[in-house]
Parts: sequence; structure tokens; C-alpha cells
Amino acid sequence: MKLSRRLFLQATPLCLVPSSSLAVQAASPFGAEFPELESLTTGEWWLRSDLPVTPKGKGKGKGKPAPPPSMKVPRDEVVCFAYYTQQGGVLKMSAQLFPLMPDEAREARLEVKREGEEWTEIAKAEVHYPGWDAHFRVEGWDGSRNVPYRVRHGEKAKFEGLIRRDPVEKTQIVIANMSCNSSRTIGPRTEIIDNLRAQDPDVLFFGGDQTYRHTEHTAGWIEFGLQFRDIMRDRPTVCIPDDHDVGHGNLWGESGKQSSIEGDADGGFRYPVAYVNQVQRQQAWHLPDAVDPAAVSRDVQVYFTRMIVGGIDFAILEDRKFKSGPAGKIPQMGPRPDHINDPAYDPKSIDLPGLQLLGERQEKFLHAWSQDYSHGAEMKCVLSATAFCGAVHMHGGVDQRLLADLDCNGWPQAGRNRALVEIRRAWAPHLCGDQHLAVVVQHGIDAFRDGPFSFTSPALVNTIYGRWWHPLDEKAGPNPVPNSPLPWTGDFKDGLGNPISMLAYANPEDIQDEKKRADGYGLIRFDKTTRQITFECWPRFAKVADGDRAQFPGWPITITQDANDGRKVYAHLPPQLLEGVPNAVVQVIAEATGEILYTVRTQGPTFQPRVYAPGKYTIKMGSDKPDTVIVKGVEVA
Repeated sequence: MKLSRRLFLQATPLCLVPSSSLAVQAASPFGAEFPELESLTTGEWWLRSDLPVTPKGKGKGKGKPAPPPSMKVPRDEVVCFAYYTQQGGVLKMSAQLFPLMPDEAREARLEVKREGEEWTEIAKAEVHYPGWDAHFRVEGWDGSRNVPYRVRHGEKAKFEGLIRRDPVEKTQIVIANMSCNSSRTIGPRTEIIDNLRAQDPDVLFFGGDQTYRHTEHTAGWIEFGLQFRDIMRDRPTVCIPDDHDVGHGNLWGESGKQSSIEGDADGGFRYPVAYVNQVQRQQAWHLPDAVDPAAVSRDVQVYFTRMIVGGIDFAILEDRKFKSGPAGKIPQMGPRPDHINDPAYDPKSIDLPGLQLLGERQEKFLHAWSQDYSHGAEMKCVLSATAFCGAVHMHGGVDQRLLADLDCNGWPQAGRNRALVEIRRAWAPHLCGDQHLAVVVQHGIDAFRDGPFSFTSPALVNTIYGRWWHPLDEKAGPNPVPNSPLPWTGDFKDGLGNPISMLAYANPEDIQDEKKRADGYGLIRFDKTTRQITFECWPRFAKVADGDRAQFPGWPITITQDANDGRKVYAHLPPQLLEGVPNAVVQVIAEATGEILYTVRTQGPTFQPRVYAPGKYTIKMGSDKPDTVIVKGVEVA
């Protein structure tokens, strides 16, 4: 890197709290109506008695979360953790601090150590209150080198890590898929960290519910950081908040409106916008800049974006932010507005015009993203909080059957189908979490198996709300997985009428026994040479570092990239010679409708497109985008 120190310092303007206001720390920064919000980290927090700490492993089961760690730490340890992404010449890093004393500077500093040089300060940033988070943005970053970093506060406090080079040369890129980190089991996550260290993923994806401390996000976020900082400190991390992170049991964001009923099924957010934006800032500011940053109503911020690591192009979605709430829009057909238990109901009757899932802005983003392979993109993947189906039968207990859950992204069905069509155009799999039950499904849109694959990770620690896949007739569906150790694979319709094909599931054996709760995480391997994608599902207590290779039964599962477009092939067009553009991007369009069937980066000088119906087709190509027509009017009878 040849950037000057001056350029680095210009990259992140310093905005500090005036010294005269350092002693002013509002005890209820979100207003008198919400004194419970951030009570552990605001006001005169240092005068609080230390909270009792439940012994490790004892804070589990039903009831309230166990106490978080103490916010009082030695002053040389106030920088708790840091996490980052870097792409396209921009480094974005967030740092989370423990609460500061009134006389301590509200300033954090970022230093790097380039090869052959001493530590150099490259940016300063305000430490926000409430929240105690700081953020660094550095432009002109050289992503081709490993660079040690440290975040500092005062003279002694620091947190160190490594900004990894973009691994573009690797043939296989590995993503860890994690979510649902129960606050009822406190203490370190040693087993998971040891496993991940041995597996060395290139990207960490935390898909939501990093903490269940609804009104104490900063304390919960610090707790999460203490648990996972030793794996986050030295690799890019994607983190997106889900419902529990912003203090909800379930969330239908409805473009930022205010929720006003118990359970929040009318749509919108329960807590003040300032709290929602704080949570999003703490968890997601470090992501690449939002592709469409305009706030939604009441100035609730958005962060949906795109990130490329090692040639794998991730679309990062907010699948709660724009989603319609069911209360007042559809008849209540169960004990709550979002639970349906009436076996006679018609799923089509609740798929009403005007209901939103991803919303028009994210659908537009996905449509553009699926056609854009710039910045070295070779393969595509979509990340979001929850699945585009209801791949669950039992909710909360082994005998608590629920027909349809409107919290899942299987509803509204029209929005679900539009999202899957856009994902399919990119031949991309979908990774998510939320439901606490690990599954791999292939979605159907118009027919079984015509859509992309989706991998829902298990809960990291599964003490909040157990779920099970358990068909009522206890039979496999049509087209079950051959030789599967699992009895109930095959084609099914979820409770919302969506076709899904179940490939694997990891039901808890005993929700009261931490060794049998099906805790764990996912690992996804993208092979850029073979264009294969492998889904792995690892138990929390596996001993990977000791050579243990025992995944949950039914895993690993390997698919080809093009299997994410599962439509039945009607014919192949003549092979196309892609002259002058190595590994060109190719797009196939149905002329009768103008529909883009798919856009993919090819391998080698030729590509033989496939189509799914008779008609005329246009083929376009380009180096990063399909901007040149090479064949028009190819007819298939």
C-alpha cells in the first residue's frame, strides 16, 4: 500500500464529543418511556453492583436470559473486539468498546503495521453514546496484502487482529453460516471457536439473533463479541441483525412503521428508531456501503448490500425490513395473528395484492445484482436472516404442531416467488438461519425442484425455542434422497402451499441435553474450478481439531452451481464461441417475454446455453456484464 498517512486520516473524519459534555450521560437516552433500554451501559453505569454471573452452562432452559458479563473491566481492556469487511479499495471496520468513564476520551484509533514498517495510525473515530461503538472507513485500501491492525483507546487499551488479503487465488472459498446464539447459556463458545479455527473459513456469516437480550443490546453484543472475537478478529465478517437483536420475538418491519400491538404482528418496530438504528449500526455498519441507502419511514436506516470475497459475490438482504405484518390484513386463523392452525384454510387466500416481502427496492437490487459480475465475481450467493419457506412442523416442543408460521419468508407467497426467481437467475444458493433447525431444501416456484437450494444453519446454542421437521404421516415425500439416513426427505408442500424438497434436517434429540439439542453451525464450500457447492453441518461439540469428521446425519450435500436453476431443460442452443473475453459473462433472454433466464460467468472459450421451452432466444455476453448481443433470434422448435 502506497497511501500517505494524510490520505488515510482524511478517509475517516474525526467527530468527537466536546470535552465539556463528557460527563453528561443520559440515564434514559431513549426517553422516560423506555428506561429499560440500555440500562446496563448508560447513565452512571459504573455505580451499579456487579451482576451475579451464573456458572457456565447453568443459564439454560426456560425463563429469562442469564446475566451478561460485567461491564466493568480494567481500563486497558476497554476495546472489546473489532470486525471488518474490505472490497473495492474500501476498508470498513467497527470496534465495540466496553462503557467508558465520563473522563475518558470518546475516541478510538486504528493503527496498521505494513510489512517492514512500524505501527502507523491511519484513522480516528468517535465512540458513540449510547452504544460505545466506533467505526473506521479507509479508502484506497490495498486488498492484495495481509495487514495486521490494532484498535486503540487511551494509552494502553488495544485489540489486535489481521485484515486478510482477498483470497482471489484460492480455488475453494469457505463460508461459515451461523445464527441464534442463546443468551440462556452464558460463557465462552470454546468448542465452536476451536472447530472454526481448524476449518479456517474465509468468511463468517452471522445471520441474526446474535443476542437475545432484547432491551440491553450493547451488553448482549459485548457478550457475543467476547464469545466470537477470537475468530472474527482475523477474517471478514458479515453480521446482520434479526428480530431478537432489535428486541422482538418476531419482526415484520413494514418499511419502518411503529408497531402498536402485543407481538408486533401489525408490522413495524416496537422500540424507538434511535434504538433500532443503534443496533443496526453496531452490527452492520462495517458492511460494504448500502446499494440503495435511503432510509425507510421514520428514518429507520437500511444496509442491504453486496460483498465479494475470493470471487464469491454475496447479496446481503434485509428480509424483515420491508415485510408486511399479517395482523389486520388477513383473518386470524390460530391463537395469534401470525400462526395458522386451521387445516381447511386456503393458502392462496392470504397471498393478497400489495403485500411485501423483500420490497420493491430489494427486488430491484437482486435483479441488477444477478446480471453484474464486476469486481472479479465468479459465483453468486444470497445471505439473509430466514428461509423462503416454512420447513418446520413442530414449534417450541415435540408435540406442538403448527400448520403455518407467517414469520417465515414463505409468506407472502407472491413476494417469496419473486425473490426466488431473481436468486435463480444467478444460479445462487441461499444461506440463512433463524428457525433453530438445520435444513437443506430445494425450493419449488412453479413446480417442485425448479428453484434454488437453501441452507438454514442450526442454532449455535439451541435453548430458546426448539423446532422439528416431522411430517404428520411420518412418511417420506415423493423423490426422497436415495440412501439417506433420514426417514422424511423428498417433496412436500409447506403450510403455506409452497413446494419444497427436503434433502436433510437435524432434529433435536433432547432439547434439555446440550449434547443432543442439535446445536451447531454450517460450512459452505464454493469450488470455483468444478463449480460445485458443498453444504456441511457441524455439531457444536464435534472435535474437528482432533480429526472428528462426524457431521449431522444427511450431510455433507454437494450440488452443482447450475442445479440452483432446477427448471427442466427443454433443449440446448448451439455452442457459443466467446471470442476475446476469457470466462465471459453470458446471459440468455426469451424474446417472446423479454425474461432473462439466467446470467452466469462461464469457464473457457465456449458455452452451450440451455433453455426451458420452445421459442426464440437472444444471447448476450461481456467481460463483467452482458452488454453485447452475440446471437439474436435463435429458434427452438
